[in-house]
Amino acid sequence: MSYEALQAAKVYRQLLKAVKKHIAHEDSKRRFKEYVTEEFRKNCALSDFSSIPQKIKLANDYTFLLNSVHHHKDLLFSYNIAVDRSDEMKRILGKSAASVGLQLPEVYQP
Repeated sequence: MSYEALQAAKVYRQLLKAVKKHIAHEDSKRRFKEYVTEEFRKNCALSDFSSIPQKIKLANDYTFLLNSVHHHKDLLFSYNIAVDRSDEMKRILGKSAASVGLQLPEVYQP
């Protein structure tokens, strides 16, 4: 395997991990993963070798953006900045309940 192929595989794995971790809804997560996979497969046989590093850098930059936005949101929550706190409270309550061996009930949403 060439260096570009190894680098593309590494960036591809990192991007899929970031999508799995940071994209919230299962349906949009599935569509986004399909789009990423389709784009990587479509560009795997490029004849223009000068565009390969650019596309790898673009995917790497987007992975960095996903991770950074998620980290920034976590920092805002930890500093009690006024943002949507419902997810944070669910996470804190879930951790508290799990520490004593309980689980929170699933909330019914029609």
